[in-house]
Amino acid sequence: MQDKTITIAESFTNFYNSFIDQLPGIGIGVLIVSLGFLLAKWIGQFARKRINAKTHDPLMSKFLGQAIKYVLVIFAIMIALRAAGMGGIATAILTAAGASAIVFGFAFKDIGENFIAGVILAFNRPFDVDDTVEIGTDFGKVKNLEFRYTKLKTFDGKDVYIPNSDVLRKPVTNYTEDGFFRWNFIIGIAYEDDIQGAKKTILETLRKEPKVIEDAEHENFVIEEELATSTVNLKVFFWVDTKDFRRMALITKGNVIRNVKEALEKEGYYLPADIQEIKLYGGEKGFPIRLEKEDPSENTKKK
Repeated sequence: MQDKTITIAESFTNFYNSFIDQLPGIGIGVLIVSLGFLLAKWIGQFARKRINAKTHDPLMSKFLGQAIKYVLVIFAIMIALRAAGMGGIATAILTAAGASAIVFGFAFKDIGENFIAGVILAFNRPFDVDDTVEIGTDFGKVKNLEFRYTKLKTFDGKDVYIPNSDVLRKPVTNYTEDGFFRWNFIIGIAYEDDIQGAKKTILETLRKEPKVIEDAEHENFVIEEELATSTVNLKVFFWVDTKDFRRMALITKGNVIRNVKEALEKEGYYLPADIQEIKLYGGEKGFPIRLEKEDPSENTKKK
C-alpha cells in the first residue's frame, strides 16, 4: 500500500515538474495564437480591401478575406502547438482530420455542398450587393454572401437566408443587373375615339416623365391590345431605371398611369367603364318585371 502511495505521489511530482518545464513553451504557444488571431484578422481585412479595390466586388472580396483569415488562424494554432512541445497533438489533429474527412463528408454533406457552392459563387455569380433578385420564390435585395448561405432582404422587411447550393440549382432572375426594367399597363378608350391620336398623346406623355427612359435600345411604344366590351384597350410599354427597383420604379409607374389618364381626358378622350348589357324578353305580353310601390303602412306594421 505504501509503495502504491509513493508511486502516485511520484507520478504527480513528475507531471508537475513536466508541466513546469513546459510552461515557457505553453506561454509562447498562447502568445503565438494571440498574435496569430490579430495578424490573421489584419491580413484578412487588408486582402479584402485590396481585392475590392481591384475587382470592385464587395461580395467576393469579403468572402475571400474571411477565407484567408480562417486559414491563417488554423496555421497559427498548428505552430503554437509545436512551440508548446505538443507537436504530437498537432500531428494527431491533422491525421484525425484527414481520416475523419470522409466520415464528416457524409455526415455533413449539405454543409460541404453549401461551402463549395459559396466558393463558386464568390468567383462566378449572377448578382452583386443590393441587386434586386428573385431566387426560386424568394424576392428581395442581396445583402451578403457567406460560406453557407446568401442573405436576401425582402421588401416587406424579412431576412431570408438561402443555402448557396440552392442558389446554384435554382433559376436566378436579376432585375437590376443592367439597370433597366420594362413596365406595362392597359388603358381603354371609347370605340368612337381616334386610336392613333390617343397613342400619340400617350407617347408624348411618356417623354415628359423624367424617370422614364427611352433610347435606341430601350424603346417605348403603345399597341392595340383588345377590343373589349365597351373599350378599345391600348397596352402601354415603357422603360424605367431599376437601381431603386421597388420604390422609385413603382412610383414612376404610378406617375405614368396618372399622367396618361389626365392627358387623354384633357384631349377629350372618353375612358368608359365596362358596360353590362341587359336584355329583357317578354314578347307581346310585355316586360316580365313589375315594380310595385311600397305601402308605408307595411313598414309601420313591421316596426
